Amino acid sequence: MQSFSNIADLRTHLLPLRRGKIALVPTMGALHAGHLSLIQQARSAAEHVVVSIFVNPAQFAPHEDFDTYPRNIARDLELIEGLNLDNITIFTPDISEIYPAPATTKIQLGDIDTRWESPARPHFFSGVALVATKLFNIIQPDIALFGEKDFQQLQVISQLVHDFSVPIEIIGAPIVREPSGLAMSSRNAYLTDEERKIIAPKLYQGLQDAAEKIRAGELVESVLEKAKQYLSAAGFAPIDYFAYVDSTALMPLSNVSKGGARLLAAARLGKTRLIDNIAVT
Repeated sequence: MQSFSNIADLRTHLLPLRRGKIALVPTMGALHAGHLSLIQQARSAAEHVVVSIFVNPAQFAPHEDFDTYPRNIARDLELIEGLNLDNITIFTPDISEIYPAPATTKIQLGDIDTRWESPARPHFFSGVALVATKLFNIIQPDIALFGEKDFQQLQVISQLVHDFSVPIEIIGAPIVREPSGLAMSSRNAYLTDEERKIIAPKLYQGLQDAAEKIRAGELVESVLEKAKQYLSAAGFAPIDYFAYVDSTALMPLSNVSKGGARLLAAARLGKTRLIDNIAVT
């Protein structure tokens, strides 16, 4: 396992490796089992894997947790080493390496950037699109893996790659959950023990219950309203959204879909904002 913080050195290192496939796993560090699963899947799909660890300031608003976001690169490297995989490269750039000057270019993402996460975090996806584009250009991978927990982000990246004809295959990886069902997230560290063990798993339980009712033919509008009431009674506030959508453009659905559909939810529990989703088939 080799680590680089400089773009030029990383590119020199990768040049002879391009005879085989290169996979990218972009992360913001604070790694957990979900990230490690992504790395394992990437290594199964490609001869070489680049794991980037970079807390991207462009996707944080001034009032958000950029300064307090969990950071422990030494532990992250230990976890990756513990996978005992060969052909792994780590990219840990400083902010000045990725943004040597303030970025003035903006990426307009269209309708998918007008709903769900965007009203609560209107800066978020433009910042994600910017750093993803930079990483794609720096590393030039053949494939890139993103977790399905951030499902809207996965669709934004897929649209970005499609619209700009970027020669990268985007792979979405299933959500990895704690034994309680809580979707693994670096921000779960913000939860108290009671929140993490007792209350937070009810977000997933609410999604499962809503999916079962939709499959049974209950009115979608009623199902979504009852789900919000369930979460509110459990202690979530505010509930940003609980939605039933198509799985590509993420447009709201009012009836059971015969195609791909998804339930999306975002709600705050104490100091922590949680998001989750499940497929409804």
